[in-house]
Amino acid sequence: MDTTTADVDAGHFFLGPVVDPKSGDPITDERIIYEAADLTTHGVIVGMTGSGKTGLGMCLLEEALLQGIPTLVIDPKGDMGNLLLTFPDLAPSDFRPWINEGEAKRDGVSPDELAASTAECWEDGLAGSGIGKDRIARLRAETDMTIYTPGSNSGVALNVIGDLRAPSDANDAESLREEIDSLVQGLLGLVGVESDPLSGREHGLLANLIDHSWSAGKDLDLARLLAQIQQPPMRKLGVIEIDTFFPPSDRTALAMKLNGLLASPAFAAWGEGIPLDIASMLETPQGKPRAAIISIAHLSDEERQFVVTLVLSKLVTWMRSQPGSPDLRALVYMDEVFGFVPPTAAPPAKRPILTILKQARAFGVGMVLSTQNPVDLDYKAISNAGTWMIGRLQTERDKARLLEGMRSAGGDADIDAIGDTIGGLGKRKFLLHTTRGGAPTTFGTRWAMSYLPGPLTRDQISVLMKDQRRATPTATAPSTTQSSAASTPATTQAPPEPELADDETAIAPEVAEGVQVRFLDPAAAWADTAGAEAGGRRLQPALAARVRLLFDDTKGNLRHEAEWEAVVPTLGADVNGIDFVPVDYDDRDLRSVAPQDAVYVLPDAKIHTKTFFRDAERALKDHLYRSESLTLLRNDELKLYSRVDETQEQFVARCEKAADDLLDDEAAKLRTAMAKKEDRIRVAISKAEDRVAELQSDSSDRKRNEVLSGAIDVIGGLFGGKKSARSVLGGVRRASSKRRTSANASNRLETAKNRLEEKVDELDELADLLTDTLEDAADEWDTKAATIEEFPVGLEKTDITVEDLVLVWVPT
Repeated sequence: MDTTTADVDAGHFFLGPVVDPKSGDPITDERIIYEAADLTTHGVIVGMTGSGKTGLGMCLLEEALLQGIPTLVIDPKGDMGNLLLTFPDLAPSDFRPWINEGEAKRDGVSPDELAASTAECWEDGLAGSGIGKDRIARLRAETDMTIYTPGSNSGVALNVIGDLRAPSDANDAESLREEIDSLVQGLLGLVGVESDPLSGREHGLLANLIDHSWSAGKDLDLARLLAQIQQPPMRKLGVIEIDTFFPPSDRTALAMKLNGLLASPAFAAWGEGIPLDIASMLETPQGKPRAAIISIAHLSDEERQFVVTLVLSKLVTWMRSQPGSPDLRALVYMDEVFGFVPPTAAPPAKRPILTILKQARAFGVGMVLSTQNPVDLDYKAISNAGTWMIGRLQTERDKARLLEGMRSAGGDADIDAIGDTIGGLGKRKFLLHTTRGGAPTTFGTRWAMSYLPGPLTRDQISVLMKDQRRATPTATAPSTTQSSAASTPATTQAPPEPELADDETAIAPEVAEGVQVRFLDPAAAWADTAGAEAGGRRLQPALAARVRLLFDDTKGNLRHEAEWEAVVPTLGADVNGIDFVPVDYDDRDLRSVAPQDAVYVLPDAKIHTKTFFRDAERALKDHLYRSESLTLLRNDELKLYSRVDETQEQFVARCEKAADDLLDDEAAKLRTAMAKKEDRIRVAISKAEDRVAELQSDSSDRKRNEVLSGAIDVIGGLFGGKKSARSVLGGVRRASSKRRTSANASNRLETAKNRLEEKVDELDELADLLTDTLEDAADEWDTKAATIEEFPVGLEKTDITVEDLVLVWVPT
């Protein structure tokens, strides 16, 4: 503090004259000259409505700007836009557009007359504070003032959600983590989701998704964030599988809540305007200090929390990138802190506010919090505030709560004496208390250079900002020019994402509950059939089916299961059975995670309904019932059916083998039937041989014996051996041939015993009969073995089981 005029030394603020605490009258020429660097320990302004705290705050900002100190102003009520109503000429015409015509009417004067009297009042008030027009002109010439209106185009639109840009310096892990946590809390607060930063799964998921992108230098927008909620780029959160930690259905529900923001026409303005870049908001490219006024009076409580959280989190990140400084580098002012730093709750904005209060001093950043509700302040949190400016309070309860907080803030002042003083303060009178020591001082605020008509309407803000809106680019990044107050290390950023087409969305379309969703690997063997392109980021919907078919036939003793796989590469509004193209796919062809930076083509099919998939399954079953069959071979004569894995050649060989076996069985039966007759003939021949033995010549005997031996060999082979029928048949033919030769030779000889010849002939006839019978049987079984025809085995509808029907996103 010092006792000088309005023209103060560099690094100091002129706040107003020192006054007598009892009378409120100025004490000679003593004035409050506040050292700017003291605000690096932050400040608190408290006073009831009408106490003049808004005017005091305005004076602080004016002084800071005159000292070349940029200011970031959070304006919940709409008053701080008055900072732009500074008129160096103090002409009535300057005041006329801002005059309240209702007030003029109540006073019984015209608006022009009220404008003239207001201009005169303002000029006299400034003169009384020792402020001339030249100081107002210097304020306007040396500073740049902008009113930002997030979520509205009345002022300069501020893109706080359409481009969640990664910090330019992602190497500061602590800053990155705190900015992400604050952003997530604010975002969840917008949709009414409470989630603990340490244990809440919603907070954990969103924080990990943002960290994953920002750590890779990639910007996000809300649409892509929603897409990643449904298809996260990581498999685990901590050590737990993400689908276990946060099931897909619950993630979809969260995405749907956030999608409500994107779907709201009113929310479109949140993605418009200049990017939220603290460096550019605090200084022009030429180094001129700026007053960046963030007007949030038009927003709901949740929206205000979100904006304040995001803005101050970005400020913390920027602040930590600055070198240390004992001087005040930038001033953050909150005109009404009610609801942002409550004593018993932790709204999203509280965390970055507390971070600034605890850490900003080292970086030369000060914060001033103003409120008319001292009961709503968390005094433990702001106990390290070094400057207190206390105005008139409404109730004893407010005064008691304030004094309690001041005791925790420290300092050697007599708190009870302060309590007595503030009980008698008048309008625009404040008690200044600092923790640096010294007695508290009562002062009256100087006259504000800015005209203070009260909160500005949207139309009034629009008038003030029309030129800046016209000159402000909305589709380009902020200037990269940096200065001592706004220098941020440059890092390589990922290229911007391409714009979405009308039929595209970054959010995976909702799929009916219970339906598997997979992503085709472009390297799959059937990827061409599905129209996939390697490296494609545009995902088209398709269907993949795996079906179990049961072919059964009782007569054929057949029960065969087959697996049938197919894909519908182009998914229309409806699916017909003929749309399924058979392919041979492996589960490894289908991934569970979407390609990075993928976008989804909006499907015509109603994939969000179970009815669509039931109809597709029904169409597939009908198609397979009509078109699929298993073709086998059968032999009705032998009652044989081919097996599924048996070739035609193998089945023919099996039929021939079966026919040979049956021929052998028939020959065995014939052998049994002829056995007694053979025995009788043999006995008769033996007796005849005995009678003619001595009459037979050697030659005749030998020839007869050859014939006899041949016939006996043949019949013996048939009746006594175990040769196959076809091998016996060969022997029979050879033996019979010998017998005929021998018989022809015997016929040329005389014989003494015709009876013996008759019996030999009878045995020969028996052999011929057996030969003819076996030849006929062999021909018959050959014919039966060759009687083969095709045998189709169809499907019943109960034989068709659709095991998998998967929605597959195909990269194109």
